[in-house]
Amino acid sequence: MRDFAGTPGTLTGLFLRISQCVFAAGSITAISTTSSFFNFTAFCYLIASMGLQVIWSFGLALLDSYALVRGKILHNSLLVSLFAVGDWVTATLSLAAASASAGITVLLFHDLGHCGFVGECQKYQMAVALAFLSWVSIATSSIIMLWLMVEGGDF
Repeated sequence: MRDFAGTPGTLTGLFLRISQCVFAAGSITAISTTSSFFNFTAFCYLIASMGLQVIWSFGLALLDSYALVRGKILHNSLLVSLFAVGDWVTATLSLAAASASAGITVLLFHDLGHCGFVGECQKYQMAVALAFLSWVSIATSSIIMLWLMVEGGDF
C-alpha cells in the first residue's frame, strides 16, 4: 500500500488533523464569546458538533504524531476502517451544524435585520466560516480514508 498525502502516520495527515482541530476550536471560541448564542438551537448544535470534532481530530493527531515519531505505519485494516467511519460521521455532523448555523445567521441578521450588536454578528459569521473550514479539512480526510480503503484491498 502506498503512502500518499494525507494518509495516517504521514506529515500531511497530521497537518489535516491539526487544521481540523484548530478550525473547530476557533469556531467554538467565536460562538461561545457571544452573549446570546444559547437562544438559537443551531448555534448550540454547532458547539456540540465542533466539540466532537475537536476531540476526534485531537485524538487522531496524537496518534499520527506517535506514528511519525516511532516510524509506524497505520494502515491496519481495522484502524483505517475506524478512521473512515469516524471521519464520515464527524464530517456529516460538521456540515449539518455549519449549514444550520449559516442559515440562522443569514435569516436573523441579513433577512430580518435583527442584529443589534455588530460585534456579535461578526462573531457568528466567523464561527460559521471556521466551521466550514473545519468541514473542508475533515471532508478531505474522509475522502483520503475512503481512497485508502479502496486502494488497499487487504491492507
